[in-house]
Amino acid sequence: MLVFVDANLVLFAVPKTGSTAYHLALRGKADISLINKPFLKHMSMRKYEADFAPFLQKAYGLAPARVAVMRDPLEQLRSWYRYRQKPKSRAKAGQHAALGLSFDEFVQETLKERPQPMARVGSQYDFLCGADGTLAVDHLFAYEKPLVLCDFLQSQLGSAVAAKQHNVSPPADTRISPETEAQLRQARAADFALHAQVMQAGGHWQRAGAGG
Repeated sequence: MLVFVDANLVLFAVPKTGSTAYHLALRGKADISLINKPFLKHMSMRKYEADFAPFLQKAYGLAPARVAVMRDPLEQLRSWYRYRQKPKSRAKAGQHAALGLSFDEFVQETLKERPQPMARVGSQYDFLCGADGTLAVDHLFAYEKPLVLCDFLQSQLGSAVAAKQHNVSPPADTRISPETEAQLRQARAADFALHAQVMQAGGHWQRAGAGG
């Protein structure tokens, strides 16, 4: 998560949406940078509203516009799967490694009420919702339209944004059966609908009344 005081915006880091590239490129311009610890970098909207937003308001009088990126839900899961397939994951992350599972099996595991740790990847829609369960982001960008986000950030921050890819996972077989994909689309209907809405808006969905 990055906070820019003069631009009055906060950039969230939705996992597996290319957030690391943007955060590394912009951390030198940010007034507050929370990127070194995953539980801070990937702060959800609920956590932000409960703890960090009140802190910013009380300490600095800030109520910044909330900016985030989301990705096609199936492609985000493919990215999670490739990441969990890294050979060093077993030693580094132990039970979070998905070695030995096919992608289809991995997706099935994510849909369980109590998935194994390596499949607890959550929902992008849930990440972006506040405590009341409604979408709480002001500007939402599509991962698939990076230039739209770069142009927005340049207009807000006053300088060009040059983001380079980071944390690129090795290739893996990510074929999925029609049955499993159908289950995923039903279980994550809100995610797919929101992503479609952002794409239909040209890659930048904006809350009514939000500036920028």
